[in-house]
Amino acid sequence: MFEDIRRNKIKTAGIVGIFIFLVTLIVYYICIAFDLGSVSIVIAMVFSFTSAFATYYNCDKIVLASCRARPATQEEDLKLVNILDALVVSSGLTTKPKLYVVEDAQPNAFATGRNPEHAIICVTTGLLEKLDYYELEGVVAHELGHIKNYDIMLSAVVSVMVGFIVIITDWLARSFMWRDSDGDDDSSSNAIIMIVGILLISLSPIFAKLLQLAVSRRREFLADATAIQFTRNPEGLISALQKISSDPNELRTASAATAHMYIAEPFRKNATNGRKHASWFSTHPSIEDRIEALRNIK
Repeated sequence: MFEDIRRNKIKTAGIVGIFIFLVTLIVYYICIAFDLGSVSIVIAMVFSFTSAFATYYNCDKIVLASCRARPATQEEDLKLVNILDALVVSSGLTTKPKLYVVEDAQPNAFATGRNPEHAIICVTTGLLEKLDYYELEGVVAHELGHIKNYDIMLSAVVSVMVGFIVIITDWLARSFMWRDSDGDDDSSSNAIIMIVGILLISLSPIFAKLLQLAVSRRREFLADATAIQFTRNPEGLISALQKISSDPNELRTASAATAHMYIAEPFRKNATNGRKHASWFSTHPSIEDRIEALRNIK
């Protein structure tokens, strides 16, 4: 477990570095497209480092805003609050995560934050309504496992950065469209800039997908195993995974940038649908594989 925690921290540092490099390139060519000259690289560097810093320290707020989550209250969500209180004691965490709820019919959940001291667990109303006490306990324990294993830092940073890269790539595409509409095509350098820009536009979705895949599917197996350490009840989590995977509702508040954060695939068209193994590009291992691993825990 400690090796996985260390590896997650190294991955996060590496992904932030890749993010800074990609954003610097993209912003640089946006500036070149607008004929800003030698100052372009300065603008690009300042923008990329500032955005990386802001992303790291505000990734949890950005994710929560994207899914329109509300804080959980003792009056409305007493069962959830009580389960978390009990699990925090058994997990050994020194700081209790904040609880949030998303109004959505699909049962699902995720954890986010840059470290265990600034962690958040978010569940859907569908999860609260459709799972019994021990199933809900298994899901919350799974998310606490992500928090204790420092998965949240990696997944939250990836979520925001993937979305950010997509946005600025779109800006880059539009800047070239505006440039073309002005008829500004007076030098070979413009053609080179255009080629590089097109390459960045084409490759950015691939880079974004690779960033998501860097959040290894192995973390789900590890979080499942950690949850059983907390609850001593694998059947609760197994039953919860079965209910979540069989629910037909789409998670309306999820996006391609945040899909990997959830306990199970939020988009039904991407789910394994009974297949034993997930595809290479899946953000989650199959539910069948996870249940088999849970049953094999001694």
